[in-house]
Amino acid sequence: MTHGGVLTRSALNRATLARQSLIERARMSALAAIEHLAGMQGQAPHAPYVGLWTRLDGFRADELSELIAARRAVRAPLMRATLHLVSAADFIGMRPVVQPVLERSFAGAPFDIAGVEVPTLLEAGQSLLAERPRTRVELGAALAREWPEHDPASLAQAITYLVPAVQVPPRGLWGTGGAARWAAAEAWLGGAGDDVGAGSREVLFLRYLAAFGPATVRDVQTWSGLTRLAEVADRLRPSLRTFRDEQGNELLDLPDAPRPDPSTPVPPRFLPEYDNLLLAHSDRTRFITGGEQVPLPPGNGARFGTLLVDGTLSATWRITSNSDAAVLHIEPFGGLTDRDAIAAEGERLLAFVVADAADRDVRFSSPRA
Repeated sequence: MTHGGVLTRSALNRATLARQSLIERARMSALAAIEHLAGMQGQAPHAPYVGLWTRLDGFRADELSELIAARRAVRAPLMRATLHLVSAADFIGMRPVVQPVLERSFAGAPFDIAGVEVPTLLEAGQSLLAERPRTRVELGAALAREWPEHDPASLAQAITYLVPAVQVPPRGLWGTGGAARWAAAEAWLGGAGDDVGAGSREVLFLRYLAAFGPATVRDVQTWSGLTRLAEVADRLRPSLRTFRDEQGNELLDLPDAPRPDPSTPVPPRFLPEYDNLLLAHSDRTRFITGGEQVPLPPGNGARFGTLLVDGTLSATWRITSNSDAAVLHIEPFGGLTDRDAIAAEGERLLAFVVADAADRDVRFSSPRA
C-alpha cells in the first residue's frame, strides 16, 4: 500500500474525467469502452449512444447497434438493480456478484408474491423466457395461469429481478423502438450466462476504481448497490494507493491510474441522461458544485442530458426536431463561459443525433432564476 497526499476537488474531477475519456476522446472500440467504463446506464436505451459519442473519437451509432444485435453487448439489471449496457462477458461476471442487490431491491419494492414457492416460480419464469422473449405483461399473464390468485405484474417482476435475464433488440438499437422484451440470459448468450463463477466483489471494486476513482468505499457502494465493501477494501488495500480528500475521507485508487494536473483544460462535454459519471459517487461534489439535481427524464434517450463546462455540471440540454429542422436547447444553471466552444460541440451533437435534419441550430436560454 502506498500513501499519497490530499486530493482536492479539482484533482478528483480531472482524475475521473481522464478515466472517463472526457478530457480527450479515446481511440478505442465501443466494446472496449463499455468494458472500460464497467457498463453504462441503460434505462433510456439510446442514452449510451450519446455517452459513447461524447467519449470516443469517430464513434458510429451502428457500431453499438451491431454489438447488441450480435449479442456481444446486452442490457440487463445490474448495479443498483438498474438497467446497464455491458458486454456479454461482463454480464457473465457481474450478474452473480450483484444478485444480493437485485434480491434486496425486489424485497423492498411493492410487489406481492406471498405464499408462492419462489424456487418453483423462478424455474417457471426461466423456462418461459428460454422459450422466447416476452414482455413483462406477457410473462405475468403466462405465470398467472399457474398462480391465478397472485398479481401478474408482481410475478413477472420477480422473474426479471431474480432470474438472470436481458432485454433484447430491437429495443436498444439506434433509431428503433419497441416494447421491452426479456429473454433468459442462458438462452440468449448460448449458455454462457450461467457461468456463475466468473466474477467477484474484489474484481468489481477494482473495475470501479479504474473507471471512477479515486474513491471512497461509500462511493463504490453507491455505484454498485452492494453493502459491506469495507471488508473488500481491507483485502485489496495492500495493493492500492491511498489518499485523503479535503474533508479527510480515505480515498482508494489503483497505483498506476491517471491523475492529471488539476488545472488540465477540459472542453465542453454533452452527457446523456442517466450517465453514470454523475450517479456513481456518494459524494458528487467533484462534478456538481451548486447542489443541482441530476435530471432523470423518461423516454428512449439521446434527446435530453446535461452539459459539463470545465468538468462541472453547468446546464441541461434537450433536442427538438421535425422533418426539416433540429434545435439543441441549452438551459444554463448560471453564467456560461466559452459559448462559442459549447455551440460548436452542440452542433456536432446535433449532427450525430439528427443527422438527417436539413437545418440545425443551437440556442441558449437565460440562466435559471
